Amino acid sequence: MATQKNAAGRAGSTALSLALAAATMALAARQRRQEAARLAEQRLEERRLQLAELTIRRTALAHQQLMHWELLARAIDDPSLAAVIDTWDKSIPVERRRQFFYANAWYVHLFHLYQAGLVDREELYTRLREFFQSPLFREYWRASKTQRAALNQSSEEASIGHMVDGLVSDLDEADTDEWWVVGTPPTD
Repeated sequence: MATQKNAAGRAGSTALSLALAAATMALAARQRRQEAARLAEQRLEERRLQLAELTIRRTALAHQQLMHWELLARAIDDPSLAAVIDTWDKSIPVERRRQFFYANAWYVHLFHLYQAGLVDREELYTRLREFFQSPLFREYWRASKTQRAALNQSSEEASIGHMVDGLVSDLDEADTDEWWVVGTPPTD
């Protein structure tokens, strides 16, 4: 009888141990699912914040570009206002300097498209290659060399400026009228 009681006790103890182990495993699995759900929610919230930040950045860039254009348009339309920001060589005729302001507006517009992530570096290069078919645009670029030299050389703007310097050099040295194949567009 004692053996039966002992066997029954061991069976009951084993059953209790198995039940406890199963409960522990179920609790651990539940905690893993909760942790996974919490991590997924955290990643989702981080992504939402990244998208909100990108939206704010693009909105600020768009506003900055609009303000740049409005100020530059006023300078183009009114030579007395242009004198405030005119850092061009005074030997360049006034009409040409106004054209340089306009060329700068286009360059900045394309740079802002790149900065906002609306075009990649390769597409920026392709668009600029087309703009630099204009001798006036090339003249603007040469005349603005000292302005670009004042940039922080580790900045994105300086990096793009160096890329454009290479493009202009390639265009100047090209032996072909097929300008659209000149140079090697960068790949991001």
